[in-house]
Amino acid sequence: MFRPLEQKTVRWTPLDGAGLEHLTVTPRSGSEPGIRAEGVVIGDRGGRAYGVTYRIDCTAEWTVVALSLTTTDGTALSLKADGLGRWQDGDGAALPAFDGCLDIDLAGTPFTNSLPIRRLGLRPQDGTRSLDMVYIPFDDFVPLRDRQLYTCLEAGRLYRYAADDRSFTADLPVDEDGLVTDYPTLFARL
Repeated sequence: MFRPLEQKTVRWTPLDGAGLEHLTVTPRSGSEPGIRAEGVVIGDRGGRAYGVTYRIDCTAEWTVVALSLTTTDGTALSLKADGLGRWQDGDGAALPAFDGCLDIDLAGTPFTNSLPIRRLGLRPQDGTRSLDMVYIPFDDFVPLRDRQLYTCLEAGRLYRYAADDRSFTADLPVDEDGLVTDYPTLFARL
């Protein structure tokens, strides 16, 4: 459905307020093939400015296995996963609150919506999939468990994201790599 990934750099801007994201996604080969996404995000949330760098490592199937996030004021977060839904913090301590979560969602970027879209390869006839995510808000960077719904509207082109409580829904167009192009009401790709 999606073409094999080659290194790609994209940028998004928020639709509300000032900000910018610069992201490079790179396939990795060798003994542990997969995907690496490295991004820089600047913006504001709740009237508070932030600057964040992040790195997400995934398997070749787009399952998250590591996340590192650092803010310009020195806050850092590191998470590791076994690809089967078991998580640890950067010191190796188990995080059972996130057992069963295969994906992450960073509040300040539309990129992390591409992770389940690529990983699942949904088609319209597959219906809606309910997923538990490790959600990281950009106001305090404290991970939370969050349930989200994904539905394929047009295979390889358009997917619906919805909060489990239906408080927010967005139809997300993607490019030929499965990367979100525009995120209605929140982000636009440059």
